[in-house]
Amino acid sequence: MKKVVVRLIAIIAFVVGLQVQASTPSKLNARVIGEGQPMIMIPGLTCDGAVWDSTIEALGDKYQYHVLTLPGFAGQAPLADVEAGFFSQIKSLVYQYIEDNKIEKPIIVGHSLGGFLALQIGIEKPELAEKLVVVDALPFMTAIQMPTATEESAKPFAQNMKTQMKAAASQTDEQKRTFQQMQLQSLIRNKKYIETATNWGVSSDMNTVAQAMYEMYTTDIRADLAKIKVPTLVLGAWAAYESYGSTKESVMNMYKAQYAKHPNLKLDISEGGYHFIMWDDPEFFLNWLNKFL
Repeated sequence: MKKVVVRLIAIIAFVVGLQVQASTPSKLNARVIGEGQPMIMIPGLTCDGAVWDSTIEALGDKYQYHVLTLPGFAGQAPLADVEAGFFSQIKSLVYQYIEDNKIEKPIIVGHSLGGFLALQIGIEKPELAEKLVVVDALPFMTAIQMPTATEESAKPFAQNMKTQMKAAASQTDEQKRTFQQMQLQSLIRNKKYIETATNWGVSSDMNTVAQAMYEMYTTDIRADLAKIKVPTLVLGAWAAYESYGSTKESVMNMYKAQYAKHPNLKLDISEGGYHFIMWDDPEFFLNWLNKFL
């Protein structure tokens, strides 16, 4: 699966050199839409919760949507000490949000980093959610590039990546925007969304992005997936890798291997979507979402 590295490099390149914001959030930024079965929607790296707007419009009024934008992303104030642990602090904020708002048995939907976070929540609190939906996220990203990697052996590579991302902060805003737009070509097939995603990236906090990526590359939760008790839908993508020799079958096999320990899994791969499946292949995405929910 070394061919998949190309897409991962694009993800890393997309987030380098982002702007640093100020102040510290005491709670999550959330929009609440509608009434009904609660659904917590978590965006991916650098993204605003608005990444889910088209999904919400298509699903309609069956759910109460709690649309999050995470600290440090898309103009949100970062955590006071993000290097103390991005995911640990974000999970605490999510748990507090659920408690404060008396949310019972939510469906948790996450894209990319948000999907990784949803899996962690399912592992830590197996009774919290009713179902999980994970969009193009893996339980151990480093294993794509280094199949024998461990959390410890991944640290030098991840630290080097983190250092390079921070070093790129000296780029001008114009350079950042141009470079991100170029890299997003391999992450978003539906070109009308590229400018939107670029704006979110440019307004994200560099330290948050670097730390979050470092933690994703040095955290292996594959074995812990066995602790998840709720039905989980995982949707992956392969089309962006086709020109590098990957096939739908090879990507499916990679996903199956990574999620092998999950006891209650539905898995499928989009035919045409890139990383942002909900934008690129909405028919596939919504058909699965409606059927699963």
